This record gives sequence, C-alpha cells and structure tokens, in this order.
Amino acid sequence: MADELNERRNFIKRAGIAATVVAGSVVATAATMENEHRGGGSNVGNGVVTGKAKKKEILYKKTAAWSEFYSAAK
Repeated sequence: MADELNERRNFIKRAGIAATVVAGSVVATAATMENEHRGGGSNVGNGVVTGKAKKKEILYKKTAAWSEFYSAAK
C-alpha cells in the first residue's frame, strides 16, 4: 500500500515537472516570436486584418444550381 502511494506521488511529481518545462518553453517561444501588428489597434492596413495565404480566394463556382439560386434571389 505504501509502495503504491509512493509510486503515485512520484508520478505526480514527474508530471508536474514536465508540465512546468512545457509551459516554460511555450512562454520562451512566445517571447522570442516577432509581433505582427494587425487589426483594429494598428496603423498598418487601416484596421483590416489580412492573411498570409498564397491561395487565390474563390467565392463561388458558376454552376447550374448557383445560377438558379441567383436568378431567384434577384
């Protein structure tokens, strides 16, 4: 019984140490990353948030169903 209790305590200690190490590395990484000022409080882009995607944005594809919907919505 006491042996099992010690195993549990040791596991909790190791898990706590591991969580502390992971949290510390995340904080260190976040502190060294470059800040990107975008959005409402920024002078860049007039408050418009822009992405970094290289893909062309496609809003719709012209299909028969789309044409039917669009003509009915007019």
